[in-house]
Amino acid sequence: MVSNIPLDTATIIATVLEGILYGFSVLMFIGTIWASSYKRDVNRPIALVAILLLILSTAHMIVDIIRLEDGLIKYRNSPGGPVAFFQNISQPTFVTKNYINAFQTMLGDGVVIYRCYVVWQSVWIIILPSVLWCSASAAALIAPYYASQATGGNIYTNQTRQWITALFSLTLATNLISSGLLAYRIWTIERKVSPIRATNGTMMPIVRVVVDAAIMYSAALLTILICFVCSNNSQFIVLDMIMPIISITFYMVFIRITLRKTTRKFLPMVYSSAANERERRNLQQYPMKPLQIHISQWTHNDSTK
Repeated sequence: MVSNIPLDTATIIATVLEGILYGFSVLMFIGTIWASSYKRDVNRPIALVAILLLILSTAHMIVDIIRLEDGLIKYRNSPGGPVAFFQNISQPTFVTKNYINAFQTMLGDGVVIYRCYVVWQSVWIIILPSVLWCSASAAALIAPYYASQATGGNIYTNQTRQWITALFSLTLATNLISSGLLAYRIWTIERKVSPIRATNGTMMPIVRVVVDAAIMYSAALLTILICFVCSNNSQFIVLDMIMPIISITFYMVFIRITLRKTTRKFLPMVYSSAANERERRNLQQYPMKPLQIHISQWTHNDSTK
């Protein structure tokens, strides 16, 4: 096993970094709610998802603070000290935070798949991401159980390792495929409508923010996966940080789409792209011909002598 960071040190670093990102996510949550209620038109589904993400992130932050206080203050004089406490992965706080993480991951990935469906307007496109999402959800619910049952508090045992590795691998694949399909669809629509657009707007900033969000989330998942495979305790740091990262990626995409001045003009094209493509094919099949108009002029002179 590679050189490891002590568990008490990892827990302190993880809680501090998570707190910083959590504060940033709260600010973005406020911006999301404001953007959702822009011009008194509240998008209730988006507001509900934003609130759920905030609730889960807040609950995870609270559990981390309680766990940190228990390990460093309440049970610091117990046998083995703080390191032994944090190594005990059967602690209720550890199991609770892992299940909160599982629900947050399921919700975040589900939103990305839904966005992909809305843009493509096809169930077939999301079959593979949905299968991966279901598999990742099952692994997310099973992995914490096996982790809590690991002998000697070793989370890197064979059975636990298999479930956690499968969880991060499936989640990474789900995010990359769904975000890739989403960005590709918006990009292709942009290419099709750009020659006939009457305004100077573009949807490329939306593509960029979707890609940025996917890269941020995927980088965190890949880091966790590498650290876990290497049996490095640094994975606990990134694992706690990923909670607010999921919220931030959701908020940043929604705010960018909503505050885009040309969004109102483009979103109908995105959501009804199939209809627009059919209309464009019809125009190409039946091109408009010049229309000749003949005007007859008749003049009546009603003059008196």
